[in-house]
Amino acid sequence: MNYDILLMYAVVSFFYIISPGPAVFLAIYNGAINGSKVAMVSAFGNIIGILFLSTLSISGLSAILLASSTLFMLVKIVGASYLIYLGIRQLCFSRKTASLLRSEEPASRRPLSSYFKEGLLVAATNPKPILFFSALFPQFLDLSLPVMPQFIVMTAIFMCFSFLSLSCYGYIAQRAKGALSKANNVKWFQRISGGLFIGMGASLFQLKSVN
Repeated sequence: MNYDILLMYAVVSFFYIISPGPAVFLAIYNGAINGSKVAMVSAFGNIIGILFLSTLSISGLSAILLASSTLFMLVKIVGASYLIYLGIRQLCFSRKTASLLRSEEPASRRPLSSYFKEGLLVAATNPKPILFFSALFPQFLDLSLPVMPQFIVMTAIFMCFSFLSLSCYGYIAQRAKGALSKANNVKWFQRISGGLFIGMGASLFQLKSVN
């Protein structure tokens, strides 16, 4: 693969990755409420989900998915429902987390594996990356060369950028945790983030496949 093309791919991927989306808001929420370690575990789950979606794209399964309005609608419903579920759960936990902060108890006792699964599901049930990979990969593939090595390189770059970006968002959110030291601020932070997740879930229903 030409290095100039690879650099262009890296730039496009970088700006796509750092743009606000479900994974970014989840990283910010986890970093602010549960710390950067939890945000990193969730980010690792997210890039595994990205690996799954990029594999679908390169294997041609995403083309089948995009061609079938029924399958695409099913993916949208699952992804949107999960984001809405995350938003409702944050709204429900807002009072509980605030009371835990007032009593100086940990805000969450969930195992780290649950955050990994959460990050994985946010990525794997989001149809937007399928559209992105389906449109992006063909633009940068050199068909005169073996496709699989190019796929591995592009996927690795995307996963690396994703993990670093989400981890940084989580770390920055943790450093800004002082603003959330007051119980009332935590309550409103969770309400706002919960509303954002619900809004993003609802927006997925408006997503259309590329025919």
